[in-house]
Amino acid sequence: MPTSAHNYAIQFRKNVSDKYIIYNSLFAALPYSGVANVGALLPILLQTCEEGFSKDKSPIEIVDYFFRQHTYVASEKEKLDHLFKYVQYMERQVVLFDAIEDAAFSSVNEVDGIGSLKALIRDAEFLDNTDALRKKLEKFKVRLVLTAHPTQFYPANVLGIIHDMGEAIGKNDFNTINQYIQQLGLTPFFNKKQPTPTDEALTLMWYLENIFYHSVGNIYSTYCSRCF
Repeated sequence: MPTSAHNYAIQFRKNVSDKYIIYNSLFAALPYSGVANVGALLPILLQTCEEGFSKDKSPIEIVDYFFRQHTYVASEKEKLDHLFKYVQYMERQVVLFDAIEDAAFSSVNEVDGIGSLKALIRDAEFLDNTDALRKKLEKFKVRLVLTAHPTQFYPANVLGIIHDMGEAIGKNDFNTINQYIQQLGLTPFFNKKQPTPTDEALTLMWYLENIFYHSVGNIYSTYCSRCF
């Protein structure tokens, strides 16, 4: 009989890994001016790094070898420009993976299993302890603590694209997903100046408005209405 870990691995591969491989291919058409075939060169760079580290080569030696063998880049400025484009490309790949993983959360995780609110209500009804659970929920409080760091600080327009792309991924809407990926290719992820604590707080409020506000209502209407 398959274990829960085995089932998790199957669901993760089906709903996250396989989808990432398909949608990641769309990045090949991203409009990164000045650097052609970024997606094609990245796997070669990875292999060059792995082989170089296995031979105790320094990072500078590995990078110089990569550019010398696989590109026509010569100057230090061109090398830095190329590396910056690779970072841009990978950053958007991370966003894509996160969006796919978020869209697959209920498929990959047992959201109604042991420890969930639904399971708690079900057990209370089975044991005829609904009144005790109701009294407990009346006093139950949650304090949300959202943290941020300047290196993980997405502008509001990027957060909107990530959110909408996650919804499109959940519906397997290939054309819409492709449009959002193209938008990510044109939308800058960096801020011109370091965000202040107030800037970070305002951005985190985006999650309160667009995620938590709807989640609380959904939780109450789906589960808690049975207890009150």
